[in-house]
Amino acid sequence: MTSHASYRTSAGATAEKTVRRRILDPLDRASEILFGLIMVLTFTLSITATEAGREDVHTVLIGALGCNLAWGIIDAVMYLMGVQGERRIAVSDLAAIRNEDDPVLGRALVADQLPPAVLAALTDAELERIRLRLKALPESPPDQVWQWNDLLAACGVFLLVFFCVFPVVLPFLLFDEIALALRVSNVVAILLLFLTGFTFGQYVGSPWRTGILMILIGIALVAVAFALGG
Repeated sequence: MTSHASYRTSAGATAEKTVRRRILDPLDRASEILFGLIMVLTFTLSITATEAGREDVHTVLIGALGCNLAWGIIDAVMYLMGVQGERRIAVSDLAAIRNEDDPVLGRALVADQLPPAVLAALTDAELERIRLRLKALPESPPDQVWQWNDLLAACGVFLLVFFCVFPVVLPFLLFDEIALALRVSNVVAILLLFLTGFTFGQYVGSPWRTGILMILIGIALVAVAFALGG
């Protein structure tokens, strides 16, 4: 069924779900890091657009910190809203399956909730067994409050977005020469983009290609942000 579903079929499933909630999935982590890096790069790269002095750089860095702080909070709140919404959708989908008396339509509803790769491996008889098992489940209202693991994951979202700013701005604090600091900052940002893509690529089977692709995506998105006045 839909991810983050609120219903549980057994104590073992509950334990497994708890483990998943404590750590954001690889795509979530990569997305948040990419977003955080893009935000800070729109600030640091703006330094090249002016003949910046130390005070100008200080202002830009404070702006980058504030922007990533704000968007980290926004992303965390949006994550919690998404979790609650997915749970309600999951309960609604389960109710639709339980209330459907036509076996054919019921199996179609079950099939709609399964990934294509999983669905391709199931026969109609197996879908029917799943349908009957789901119809036998007791009614389960959606959770009205967030669980502790939800809050931990939201904190993870915030930290990923916010702390991305520090490695990129650190060269401006270490080097007095602004041009050198900017070059080092850009190298650090590119390395972070590559490492983010490389790590994510280990889950999809092509780490090097994904790492390079992440750099290209990051550069393209920063260019779009600049073009739109970001």
